[in-house]
Amino acid sequence: MRLLIDSFWRAAAYCVLPRVMALSLLPLLVIALLAWLFGHFWWDAGVAWLQSVLDSWSWLSFIRGWLQDAGVQGPSLLAPLLLAVLVTPVIVVLSVLAVAMLMTPALVSLVAQRRFPTLERRGGASFVASVFWSLGSTVAALVALAVSVPLWFIPPLVLVLPPLIWGWLTYRVMAFDALGEHADKAEREAIMRRHRMRLLGIGIVTGYLGAAPGIVWASGIVFAAAFVVLIPVAVWIYTLVFAFSSLWFTHYCLSVLEQSRAAAPGGNGSAPGSIVHAAPPGPRTNPVPSSPSSSSSSGPSA
Repeated sequence: MRLLIDSFWRAAAYCVLPRVMALSLLPLLVIALLAWLFGHFWWDAGVAWLQSVLDSWSWLSFIRGWLQDAGVQGPSLLAPLLLAVLVTPVIVVLSVLAVAMLMTPALVSLVAQRRFPTLERRGGASFVASVFWSLGSTVAALVALAVSVPLWFIPPLVLVLPPLIWGWLTYRVMAFDALGEHADKAEREAIMRRHRMRLLGIGIVTGYLGAAPGIVWASGIVFAAAFVVLIPVAVWIYTLVFAFSSLWFTHYCLSVLEQSRAAAPGGNGSAPGSIVHAAPPGPRTNPVPSSPSSSSSSGPSA
């Protein structure tokens, strides 16, 4: 528990470092770039296409009448507004995914350089292995979510099951990435097995923290006037929560790895893949007596 709390506070302190703050703002720059590209090349065509679709729906005539009664001259604003609502999630998801792929290795490297400079990098997991591990864990989590949906109608379970599943997914992906560069396969499997409950606890806590951006996002959808401001704020909060989660897992996992190697034979983890804890001291044993031939008397010479 002491290591868990220590890793938590270290991760929180790292979040105010200039490098981490710059990484948390990177998605906003990517979003601005993608939005500019979309607006420059596809916005007019998209608005025209969506307007033609809306014109073909006769049942939307009452919306046009409501807009005119509200003082809006014609339904010309409806197509751009709907297009912005449809395109924004796509741009945001692409930006966050792109930054997440770059952020985790950068944060692991930052923690390793500042706190674990002498920890050997055994590179047990390649980038391809990390991608397949993340995809497999994501598919398993989505299946678990789909299967558990009927249980969400039971009031207590709806507050337990989704965070538990997303916490499991977070711990599987982020613990793997935190250990991927420094631990070999045996070390990584041993740590994720022995510390499963603590890592799952970190995943659940960070999963609940990840709900905060969703509240801000929903507010941006409801209050259309603040849409332009609240959506970037939600993205920034989500990225900062993601950075904190990655830092928490990295501090904890690399600390466990360092302690495990120190407890290995030789005290420096010289045996690759050995994750053992120091054995308690046992009773001292008498030394093996030397053979009579080697202990022959060498008394005083005559």
